[in-house]
Amino acid sequence: QVQLVESGGGLVQPGGSLRLSCAASGFTFRTYALSWYRQAPGKERELVAFISAGGNTDYADSVKGRFTLSRDNTKSSVYLQMNSLKPEDTAVYYCKVVVRLSPYWGQGTQVTVSA
Repeated sequence: QVQLVESGGGLVQPGGSLRLSCAASGFTFRTYALSWYRQAPGKERELVAFISAGGNTDYADSVKGRFTLSRDNTKSSVYLQMNSLKPEDTAVYYCKVVVRLSPYWGQGTQVTVSA
């Protein structure tokens, strides 16, 4: 079955960096686009970044120039490099894939940006 497992979250000071990973299994990874979403307390889940099967990326305006999404098809993984982190980046970050019209989510990883 499709599984997504996120890792790499934690507590970081403003201006710091984190690298999130999403390890995938149960589908032909190299042929699917994947996305990262985040959900802050009391807010709706929002799209952060997207990467196509071919490696093209797109980002929410709020993270452009600070976040970089990449994929390694040999490891069936995507990586979200987050730099210049701000307190407003604090959220649970989720990896998502849509396989045969069904969405699949990971369990999420907490990112907290605080002094």
